[in-house]
Amino acid sequence: MSEARAPFRADHVGSLLRPAELRAARELAIVGQRTYESLRDLEDENIRKAVKLQEEAGLHAITDGEFRRTSFHFDFLGKLDGVEAKIADRPQDPNAPKVFRPPQLAITGKVRHAKPIELEGFKFLKSATKRTPKITMPSPTMCLRGGRAAISQEAYPDLDLYLEDVAKAYGAELKQLADAGCTYVQFDDTNFAYLCDEGMRADMKAKGDEPADVLNRYIKLFNMVLAQKPAGMTFCTHICRGNFQSAWAASGGYEPVADKLFGELNVDGYFLEYDSERAGGFEPLRFVPKDGKKRVVLGLISSKVADMEATDVIAKRIDEAAKFMPFDQLCVSPQCGFASSFRGNALGEDVERRKLEQVVAVAEKAWGTAH
Repeated sequence: MSEARAPFRADHVGSLLRPAELRAARELAIVGQRTYESLRDLEDENIRKAVKLQEEAGLHAITDGEFRRTSFHFDFLGKLDGVEAKIADRPQDPNAPKVFRPPQLAITGKVRHAKPIELEGFKFLKSATKRTPKITMPSPTMCLRGGRAAISQEAYPDLDLYLEDVAKAYGAELKQLADAGCTYVQFDDTNFAYLCDEGMRADMKAKGDEPADVLNRYIKLFNMVLAQKPAGMTFCTHICRGNFQSAWAASGGYEPVADKLFGELNVDGYFLEYDSERAGGFEPLRFVPKDGKKRVVLGLISSKVADMEATDVIAKRIDEAAKFMPFDQLCVSPQCGFASSFRGNALGEDVERRKLEQVVAVAEKAWGTAH
């Protein structure tokens, strides 16, 4: 059996359901009835409880549940100079399909990392657990979500200069985290999944973008950030098809991006959604290098619905995935976080706990360890 290392045999994407009091407090902050700074003590208290939940479930990677964020990406990206990020909170028609298409970023000036973003949160998390604290942040490719039209021509007449500035900003954040003792970082990404959706690929072409060129640009930027990887830090990426309040945005298997995603992206591991037929089959895993360096975390347990998956069915699916890549390079997790925004998915905290415990139980049955 290989040594324990991140990503772990039993892992999770990161976000957790916010307790009702924390949700209510953030609602007040959003409408200006209290300050975000006034949430700190309440966040600290609930993060300690979230750490205890994860530890008691048997997990080795511990997050703060993203309890200090309104959404998984805007809170981070909006703290970069030159980036404007607005959260569009539109009511959804109860009779319409549960599809959420997130708003886009606007790059209005030079992108700079003027101040630490996750540093203080990491320090608190590290002080609250003796296990491996894991920091999640939006993928740098999220800065390309709106395409060229969302990037100021005045600030960046040359797109390559924009990529360089984004990479430098991420590199500065990662160095500060590494200096504080951070060894495990996960980039949350929806763009690779959108390239797997035939409808979204067609939309790109209609706007004059070639999906193959877009994929290459995403990988280039990602790797520019990873080229600054601090020594001893593990990097994973989570590929998401949308998770806002149990909704989804994209559909389609990994085949359109698999060769480059698994072969050229310089990460240590991939968290892949595999909780429904929308993610396709395991065949694209044949492109994962079989040298033992990269791990794939199979998201086989849904964080969107309250129904519990059968453990023997999950074990069978792990065996099916192992037909296309080495069993010893596989891990298991929920398919996404439980709360991509502070309002969370359509299930309760007891179900969340049971699903995290099930991840650990499956890993121990499959590999003999959760680590």
